[in-house]
Amino acid sequence: MHKIQIRFYEELNDFLPTEKKKKRFAHQFIDQTSVKDLIESLGVPHTEVDLILVNSKSVNFKYIINDGDDISVYPVFESFDISGVQHLRPKPLRKPKFIADVHLGRLARYLRVMGFDVLYKNDFEDDEIVRTSLKERRAILTRDRGILKRNEVTHGYWVRSTKVEEQVEEVLKRFDLKNEIKEFSRCVECNEPLKSIKKETIIDQLPPKVANLQNEFYRCPVCNKIYWKGTHHKRMLSFITSVREEV
Repeated sequence: MHKIQIRFYEELNDFLPTEKKKKRFAHQFIDQTSVKDLIESLGVPHTEVDLILVNSKSVNFKYIINDGDDISVYPVFESFDISGVQHLRPKPLRKPKFIADVHLGRLARYLRVMGFDVLYKNDFEDDEIVRTSLKERRAILTRDRGILKRNEVTHGYWVRSTKVEEQVEEVLKRFDLKNEIKEFSRCVECNEPLKSIKKETIIDQLPPKVANLQNEFYRCPVCNKIYWKGTHHKRMLSFITSVREEV
């Protein structure tokens, strides 16, 4: 029987039972194991981890644990530089792109309103999500911890809250997206970037009141849905402003 000491920091504690949160605790194991397998056996997906220190030295996921090791596990760092130590995830995605699981339809729509590229279908299977994530370099947004524990998954985030407004704040903070918001630039239905269109070319498709009051229009090149700055636009703009302040 081997024994180590381990502590998880910050939001990684969300995955732990109360008696193990925010403290260093002893853990015993029998068979030889990697630090990655140990961390996931305690309930923390590897995609949430960005730094592991063993006896104060940075190690990768393949490190084989030794009896008596002292381990510290840290989440993704956004607010200060740890470039001098070993990151455990591949390099960040050049452009933020996501794929959301079946539980996060409203979150997908809200993020699209903010201009983010988010794939979503209400019948996505886990295998399809993982394949698409790897092929298109998309971070997985999910309420299912299990999918993030799959070895092939490299980028992902377990969304904690069940309230869409709080979910949006979580994602913006986790991926440092405050300055990436480009509101009302993407179709909320198709996820396609919108294109500006002249009023006179669509005037016969507009409600009379809209035609009289609005002069700026955009259209989705896939579903042909037309967008303008109406009441819904004002409500969402107010929401985006409040989220920016919170983040």
